[in-house]
Amino acid sequence: MSFNLTLSYCVNKAMMKTMKIALFSLSLLLLGMTTSFAQNQFPSQVWHKGNIYTTDGKVYGGEIKYDLENNVVQLQDKTIDTFSAINVTYFELFDEIYGGVRKFFSLPYSLNSDYDTPIFFEVLTEGDNIALLCREYVATDSRGMNSYGMMGGYGMNPFYGPQSMMGHKLAFKYYFLKNGKIEQYSLKKKDLFEMLPGHDDQISLFMRKNRLAYDKRGDLLRITAYYNELNKN
Repeated sequence: MSFNLTLSYCVNKAMMKTMKIALFSLSLLLLGMTTSFAQNQFPSQVWHKGNIYTTDGKVYGGEIKYDLENNVVQLQDKTIDTFSAINVTYFELFDEIYGGVRKFFSLPYSLNSDYDTPIFFEVLTEGDNIALLCREYVATDSRGMNSYGMMGGYGMNPFYGPQSMMGHKLAFKYYFLKNGKIEQYSLKKKDLFEMLPGHDDQISLFMRKNRLAYDKRGDLLRITAYYNELNKN
């Protein structure tokens, strides 16, 4: 092989290597930008992989975006289809940014009228006696405080760590489902024991030992799961 051909071969090989490194770096940059963009949005503003289970027994899979304010869930596959809580039994999604599978059930409840209508509740934990539900919403963060954070797996302790964005924060309303009835929790400690009756001393000790609060998402999940375990004995 002549000197010129050898040089040309080496130059081309070096250029190909450089291009591969550049393309790899660009892909990492784009991935980082996508992740950063998603992390600067609230969960309801992001598309998640998931499934929708409708009342007629069908299952639809694809990218999911939910809107609890209007009680609809959208499915993006080849087109974008919208399902209301009336037509959905439940939907589940994997939150790739914060981690964990999340499940939302359509349950009858009276929000703004005297009549029960199907609306979506996220199920945080459930047992034979009681289930802890919640509905998230974006609230104005006038104090600049943080309220939303990293999310553990379903059945674990989701939403750790602080995050708020542009003067807004993710807030939650909590509900207990027991005896076939949904009751909203006031976030007052005395009302927590009314919602979880019969084991006041054990729950108080459990909260003290684990430094659990009565008004935080992950802590309420642990307390409710513990209560259900107590009722198994």
